Parts: sequence; structure tokens; C-alpha cells
Amino acid sequence: MSLENTAQQAIDLLKKFNASDYEISLSSSSGVSTAVRLGQVETLEYHLDKSFDINVYFGNAKGHASSVDLTATGILNTIESACQIAKYTQPDPFNGLAPKELMAFEVPDLNMYHPWDLDPEHSVDLAMRCEAQALSHADIDNSDGAEVSSHQGESLYANSNGMMSKQKGARHSLSCSVIAKQGDDMQTAYEYTIALDAQDLQTPEWVGDGVSALASSKLGAQSLPTQQCPVIFSNRVSSGLFAQLIGALGGSKQYKKSTFLLNSIDQIVLPESISVLENPLIKKTIGAKAFDRDGVLKRKQYFVKDGRVQQYVLSQYSANQLGLQTTANAGGVNNLIIEHQFSGDLDAMIKTMDKGVLVTELMGQGVNATTGDYSRGATGFWVENGEIQYPVSGITIAGNLKDMLMGIAHIGSDVDYRSNIKVGSIMINQMTIAGES
Repeated sequence: MSLENTAQQAIDLLKKFNASDYEISLSSSSGVSTAVRLGQVETLEYHLDKSFDINVYFGNAKGHASSVDLTATGILNTIESACQIAKYTQPDPFNGLAPKELMAFEVPDLNMYHPWDLDPEHSVDLAMRCEAQALSHADIDNSDGAEVSSHQGESLYANSNGMMSKQKGARHSLSCSVIAKQGDDMQTAYEYTIALDAQDLQTPEWVGDGVSALASSKLGAQSLPTQQCPVIFSNRVSSGLFAQLIGALGGSKQYKKSTFLLNSIDQIVLPESISVLENPLIKKTIGAKAFDRDGVLKRKQYFVKDGRVQQYVLSQYSANQLGLQTTANAGGVNNLIIEHQFSGDLDAMIKTMDKGVLVTELMGQGVNATTGDYSRGATGFWVENGEIQYPVSGITIAGNLKDMLMGIAHIGSDVDYRSNIKVGSIMINQMTIAGES
């Protein structure tokens, strides 16, 4: 049965429960994933998943239930469970559907659906080629394996405003993880390629060469004395800074008063040369999306313009809490683009450094979203006189996110398009490096 028919069946069953409003989410996906290690197939898995989620409202009382059973009996049982939960739930005046005029009754085609007819033999061959290429390099001593993954599916959202809209998508990837060794020194690295269309994936050899080069470059890592210096976040980790910024501007953080950017509308939080734009309707782009989990049509919008906060990141519920209009971000932001006026790639940025650290990996979760205090383990490279000198590890980088965001000196042109947040490497003018005492 199609998702549309299943949704209509649920809507027909709902009529006898007299709910004031409802929301239905359905999804169906399929895929295959293959993992190899040291030339042997470890796993070959097929995936076929379906789900049914429903929110029912009796006034401001809300009940939620979900199921993977899409039979008529399964759907009826799920509806009954949601209605039963609503009866015992405290009414919340901020519950409710988004306004009908904001709904995605017409869904733009974002060219996201490119299924891949990947047979087992081909998937094994791709993973084998990738790992073999990585292991062919001199310093590579062992492998954690290579994996090929392909998934495609569709999701449907319907509600009591009469909306019933569907989104389709696909995603394919190839990854590899290896271990480099020199003497007693061992270093790991991970590399991957990901695309909506399998034809846009990098070759297995590109991934294999890349992961081996990353692992080898970390051999001979040293620690550093504790000091303050500039820090470059490579494009592999730089998106995390803007993920923290978006999180701090989230509506739930604002109404719970648990953010270092509380009441920050119209406040300067970035250098005036930087803007943060969500553009979710760009076709065939990682992170693009037509509508959010509330069924609200996505749109192009700035959260930060010329360094100044324009609006918070809101779902319908958080918008209700704050007395504002939803920004269609139930479920998060989509295809966030960091606009800036800087030029030059990572190499150009390194050349501007007298002394500092290039961070390529981060470890731990040492970020306090309420105070903005930031402290994380890091590995990377020591830079001196505008050139990389040697790899470093066993260090901690620390600061406060307010200072770090305002202290952005450069953003590189080396954008990592594999991420939902499109940003290049970032140089921060000063952070504390904790290493050897």
C-alpha cells in the first residue's frame, strides 16, 4: 500500500476518536550496506524499514505514539494508544499545529531522489578496492575496514489542516578507516565520500589514498607547552562552531533560558563580514529539504546578517512559547551556508600564521551551551612561520564560544560540501592550548 493510501486509512480511522487535530508522519526506506576488512566481507545487510507516527490533540492535550506495523490493525492500535496518552497528559497551551497558510501544500522538487541499483557483487568490489588502495601505502599497518552504504526512501506528512505532502530522497556513501604505524607509534584516520547521486561519489581509490595520507600525516605527533595562540579549525571540524551557534539560537534554549546567546536578537555575535544563511531549497544538495516536521514550507532566510542576529531557530512549539512565528526549523536547520568576505583556502590561511595550531580532529563533549565555555581534546599540526612543522596530539583547546565566534579572523574557501553546514576552514585569533605543564 502506498504511503498516501496508508495515511488516508489512518485519517478515516481517526474520525471516530473525535480528536480536535492530528498530525501523521509515515516513512518507507530501503537500502544495502556492505563492510569489508582485510580483504574479507564482514557484513552484507539489506534494509527495509517503515514507520508510522501520530500526534493527536484534544484541545491542548497531546498524545504521541509510533509503530512499524502499517497494517490496519497496527495503525488502529497506534491511534488508540496516542488517544489514551492524550487523556492522561496535562494540557499545554503551547501545543498545536502550525498556521495553515504556512503549510507545504505544494512541495518543490529538489532533485533529491537518485536510487542506486547496487547489487552485492558491486558493493563488495567497491569496498575491496577502497581498502586495498589504502593498504597499498607503506605506512599503513592495519585496517578497521571499508564500507559502502546506499539508502533511498520517501516520507509523508499529513494533518487535520488538509495537508498531505511527500518528500523523496536518497543518500550513498563509501568510507574507510585505517591504522598507520612507525615503530611504536600508531595513528588512525577516517575518510569518506557521500552524495545524493551515486554518480557523484568520489572513486574508491580517492578515498583509499586520502585516508592513508591522513593517517600517515599524524605519525610522530608531539605535545605542546601550554600557551595562547591562534587556532585554525580545518573544514573537517569547522562546521561544529556554527552548529554551536545555531544551537544557542534555538527556540527551546531561549525559552528555557539555557543558552549563552539569551535574548540576542539584534545583537552582534560574529564579525560584521560574516552572515549565516539557511537555503534549504537548493536542488540536489546535501541537507536540502522542502518542509519541516511541522509540515511548514522551508524558505531561504538569514539567522545572522552582517554579524547581527536576525531571528531565532524556531519550530511551531518554540515559536508559540516565545510569541513568535515559526522559522520552519522543527527538526533542525537545512543546508546552512556561511557567507563571508574573506578569500583564500586553507594553505593561504596557514601562511598568515606566525605561530599556532591547525586542528584536524576534536574529541570529547566539553561544551557548556549555557555559559559558552569550550574545552575539547584535539589533534592536528603545529604551524610556525606560515608553514606546518609537525603533527601534534594530546592537547586541549579552550575558550568561550562568544569570544571564539567574535574572534574569527578568516574563513577559507575550502568548503566541505559533504556537510549540512557549508563552511571552509576557520581561523580564530586566540585560544588557550593546554598541553605539557
